[in-house]
Amino acid sequence: MEVIIQPTPNQLTVIASEIIRDALLKKPNLVLGLATGSTPIGLYKALVKMHREENLDFSKVTTFNLDEYIGIPIEHPQSYHTFMSEHFFEYVNIPTENQHIPQNTTDNYEKFCISYEEAIVSAGGIDIQVLGIGTDGHIGFNEAGSSLSSRTRIKTLSSSTLKANAMHFDGQINAVPEMAITMGIGTIMDAKRCLLLASGDAKSGAIAKAVEGPITAMVPASILQMHPKTTFIIDEAAASKLEEIEYYKRSYANMKKLMSQNL
Repeated sequence: MEVIIQPTPNQLTVIASEIIRDALLKKPNLVLGLATGSTPIGLYKALVKMHREENLDFSKVTTFNLDEYIGIPIEHPQSYHTFMSEHFFEYVNIPTENQHIPQNTTDNYEKFCISYEEAIVSAGGIDIQVLGIGTDGHIGFNEAGSSLSSRTRIKTLSSSTLKANAMHFDGQINAVPEMAITMGIGTIMDAKRCLLLASGDAKSGAIAKAVEGPITAMVPASILQMHPKTTFIIDEAAASKLEEIEYYKRSYANMKKLMSQNL
């Protein structure tokens, strides 16, 4: 597990975008796991800029989103279908048929969840999974107490998640859908690489528990300590409660120095 600490949210998204760009240049048919939320918006802006200014080609990329609310139509302004279209898909050349987002109005959710898992396997597995983190340490909509081996399924959202997401529904907590489809923690752990992005003091407690605390279902992101290739890319505010800040910064500086010598 690697922890990269940057001064600002913008700098962390630049690093994340460079990791994805380099992977895409090596593997044009990259399979990306995507997340929604405020921090990934900066990542998507950086990737769109690379597409426009550097001709970064997404034409062979396949994507799978982490989650989607249940009970609102695809065209709802707060659906994750809308989010991905407005912030990323409209501006890069990923074929529509390669864009996978959990279906939020299906007649058979159990069958759909199985088919979503099968589609990921058929695509060759996720190469890079982008993640955010909730203030309680959840990833995707895998709330505290979720099975650490869970697969794509339906979850009821916790009170803290409903409260946090109310800001996107005009502050009306009752307007936030109470259920969602989410990739499971086991599904996330199958990704070849995970990039978790976090910024702001509100995420500092969750980051400290996920990185330095015990592995527990009550902090789902803590399972990433067991992933063979996970990178936490966070700003100073999100890192503020980590005990080993100096070590993480020194480790990253040493790795950059080594890589520059090997060029």
